[in-house]
Amino acid sequence: MEAISGKTASGGQAAAGRSIAKVALAASAGATIEWYDFFIYGTAAALVFPKLFFAADLPPFVAQIASFSTFAVGFVARPFGGVLFGHFGDRVGRKRALVTALVLMGLATACIGLLPAYVRAGAFAPTLLVALRFLQGLAVGGQWGGAALLAIESAPEGRRGFYGSFVQVGVPLGVLLANVVFLLVSSRMAPAAFLAWGWRIPFLLSLVLVAIGIYIQFNIEESAEFEALVEEAEARPRRGSPIISVILSHPKDILLAGGAFVANNTCFYIAITYVVAYGTTTLHLSRNLMLGSVMIGSVVMVPALLASGALSDRWGRRPPFILGAALTGIWAFAFFPLIETGQPWAVALSISVTLALLCLMYGPQAALFAELFPVEVRYSGASLGYQIGAVVGGGFAPMIATALVARFHTSASIAVYLAVMCAISLISTVILSVRARTGAQAR
Repeated sequence: MEAISGKTASGGQAAAGRSIAKVALAASAGATIEWYDFFIYGTAAALVFPKLFFAADLPPFVAQIASFSTFAVGFVARPFGGVLFGHFGDRVGRKRALVTALVLMGLATACIGLLPAYVRAGAFAPTLLVALRFLQGLAVGGQWGGAALLAIESAPEGRRGFYGSFVQVGVPLGVLLANVVFLLVSSRMAPAAFLAWGWRIPFLLSLVLVAIGIYIQFNIEESAEFEALVEEAEARPRRGSPIISVILSHPKDILLAGGAFVANNTCFYIAITYVVAYGTTTLHLSRNLMLGSVMIGSVVMVPALLASGALSDRWGRRPPFILGAALTGIWAFAFFPLIETGQPWAVALSISVTLALLCLMYGPQAALFAELFPVEVRYSGASLGYQIGAVVGGGFAPMIATALVARFHTSASIAVYLAVMCAISLISTVILSVRARTGAQAR
């Protein structure tokens, strides 16, 4: 009997392991294509949109600012997506909200690939571009919470950091995929053809995301913690709006979570979006060099994220976060001087080190944010904190960096800006640590 029981337990553990691996990989695949859609816009905003969606008589600097402003619209929309999808994710389930976000992103991105240029539609062209970018922001605002919680709430208690990092891996893989597709398409046609219609191909490919959403809907189970919450809720009256509830009960945690994320988001978008425009237009470096360096850094991020997530299961969530904020703030002052050498190895090193250091914060982040809030309001709270940090941090980072260089004529001004963002995140995480210790002592 003992042998039979042992085999049964072993078989159950193996099945559970396969189940969480399936959930984590599916969530990572969905996040990868979702972020591919979001990032392909950033690459196009740096290299293509200034020439296509704005009046030809605009100075290049003004057209670049205008293009980056449409990029920022997606970040402005992200908190609204966090609120909208957070509400439904806490009410109807993580899986349904995630699938809806994936389908919305796939359709919105494909529609961008069908837009007319300014020469054909005039002001109507950038207006439609902004509207579709807003829908992209809504979708990504809801996607992260669904993917992260589906993985974390299905993971064993001591492995949440590791399995949560699978969702975070979707970010560098999305960047890598976006740049690979952009480079492949642009390298296989004449510049005039690429500008005329070739740039549309990467956007139309996003329809793959709809297929992934359908796969998750029919092949992945809802998280165990949410299912338990549903069973418990059947025996008691339904509460009010989850988003109102979490704002009233955890306002400091939401704001501190947003503050903890601003450094990661700001430095990340400087390293993958602004630096491409800065390198090609200001330093006159080749587009392939800049995009290739971003791709190398993205490859470095994948094992670094998984390692950082696993490390947080041993050390706790906050120590790696604090270390990452401090080191990234220091490295900011070496980032641009290395790129300005124009040496390929220095450009790749600068971007790769920045992205690797950010992993110390981004790897444990999904687990950290999830553990700040109770299950019934977790989707709303984690999503809102994440997206507040995103809009304050990354949304305006390329525009601010462009304006700083125009005003001070030196990239050192951007380094100071990045260091300040890192200080905000470091302080926010320290306060979260103090609050966690205080709460534990009170219990």
